[in-house]
Amino acid sequence: MNSGPPHGVPASGGTLREILAFDDSGTLRLLLAPSGQDIEVRGVAFGDEEADRSAEAHIVLAVGASAALAEAAEPVRRAARQGACAVVLREAEGAATAPEVLAAAGESGIALLARAVWTDWTDTATLLRSALAYGWAGRNDGAVADDGPAGGLSALAASIAESTGGSITIEDTRFRVLAHSATRPEADGVRRSTILGGRVPEWRVAELRRSGILRNLWTSRDVIHRPADGDSPERLIIAVRNGTEVLGSIWAAADGRPLSPRAGEALRRAAGAAAPHLVRHRLRESGAVRRRDHALRGLLYGRGDRRTHAWSLGLAPDEPCAVLAVVPDPGAGSPSRADRALDVLALQAAAYRRTVLVLRERARLLVLLPADRGQDREALALARELDRVATSLPGGVPVRIGAGSVAASAPGAAGSCEEAVLVVRVLRERERRGADGVPLRYAGASGVRTALDVLRMLDAVRPLWDSGGGPVHDLVRADLATGGELVRSIAAHLDASGDVARAALRLTVHPNTLRYRLRRALERFGVDVDDPDTRLLLSLAVRLTGDV
Repeated sequence: MNSGPPHGVPASGGTLREILAFDDSGTLRLLLAPSGQDIEVRGVAFGDEEADRSAEAHIVLAVGASAALAEAAEPVRRAARQGACAVVLREAEGAATAPEVLAAAGESGIALLARAVWTDWTDTATLLRSALAYGWAGRNDGAVADDGPAGGLSALAASIAESTGGSITIEDTRFRVLAHSATRPEADGVRRSTILGGRVPEWRVAELRRSGILRNLWTSRDVIHRPADGDSPERLIIAVRNGTEVLGSIWAAADGRPLSPRAGEALRRAAGAAAPHLVRHRLRESGAVRRRDHALRGLLYGRGDRRTHAWSLGLAPDEPCAVLAVVPDPGAGSPSRADRALDVLALQAAAYRRTVLVLRERARLLVLLPADRGQDREALALARELDRVATSLPGGVPVRIGAGSVAASAPGAAGSCEEAVLVVRVLRERERRGADGVPLRYAGASGVRTALDVLRMLDAVRPLWDSGGGPVHDLVRADLATGGELVRSIAAHLDASGDVARAALRLTVHPNTLRYRLRRALERFGVDVDDPDTRLLLSLAVRLTGDV
């Protein structure tokens, strides 16, 4: 087993065909290959404005260029002038590749690929470089097979077992077994449990953490030795890295026979050979998550082909569903505390039912719940459960949870999502206005339907208010600049339907004080609260400013 290429020889190289075969996550799509797929690829480069810079036999990533736009033809021609063998453009969802771009690639004789919309340029570059390293290993190390990542890692594990004399497991950073060598009859109980369960038992991971073995594993680049201890045989361990990133580990156990004197050196070489395989595993996992999140985001925000999004998420397009929005209160404490709460609630929501889908966004959760048509009870039950969990967290993290109406089909989830987010706004505004006594922490759209309609109308008229002028505008802007006392007094008067005594009680002032403030609005700004049109405009103003 070779540890790497000879000194001075590039550690990467392959063909376009090999790269496309390596990409089993669907990150890249071949649009055109004028010279065929067996062209030589020596490396990866990011697009450069300097047309005289060489990119000989490289795949160029044309960052910022979309395959659907005609102007992307110029980056294609520039890459060809630099000697590139292929260029990657960003795919535009739902749009065809521009004919000018295809023509430029055909005339230049350069292969044209598109990067999937759900991934990014960093992952694309990592995929290409790993594919080239994988291809080099395949030509220079018999342990790397051509039958996919599982077969390749299994062959590698068997090769390491032969060279070390031990029983091998190759694991990711979550201690899931990706591949293992044959298990001998003398294998200890830990190895048997690990192989049968597909991952290292939790008690074993806790033991390794307490002993400091894991800390040494993640920080060391050398082989770690764990002596035999009772029924546990001697073990050698090494981390598999891609640069500074830890991808996983290789474990060699002396099951029934001593390890080879050169087992440590064999493990060091094996770690280098395993890296491309584990990068591939990592990319496949991250790609699956990105594709899922992309489809779920498209469904919830009404983007792209929503029926296709539904199918890719395992939902029948005609399946009814409701959406919940979970948002920490602005005063929920530090951002890290709110983040931890959302992480816990995301797990709780996902565990509610196997078909529940959770989109974890920066400052909120969106939960898609398949439900019976016209039945909002289950969405409210989930909201109640999430509220209970949130309040039981250490310190209690206040959240507001809105449940949208059940959409008749999965493609209609965007409407339910919009309602759920609006419900959260309603709950916050009602609390700010003291409308409920004890603030509501969750609600369904059907329970606050009138308030939802009001919010939609306020959103519609906000641009008119922001661009308008006149006495009411002058009053609101001038008063808010000095604390907003007059605006709050007018709001209380409006909420009390003109009952001065009730409004003064809410403001905790004498009724004559309130009457004086209202006279001041008329005398200073010409705003008469007894005029019906003025009252309507004032009602809109105080709701739009949020100072109530």
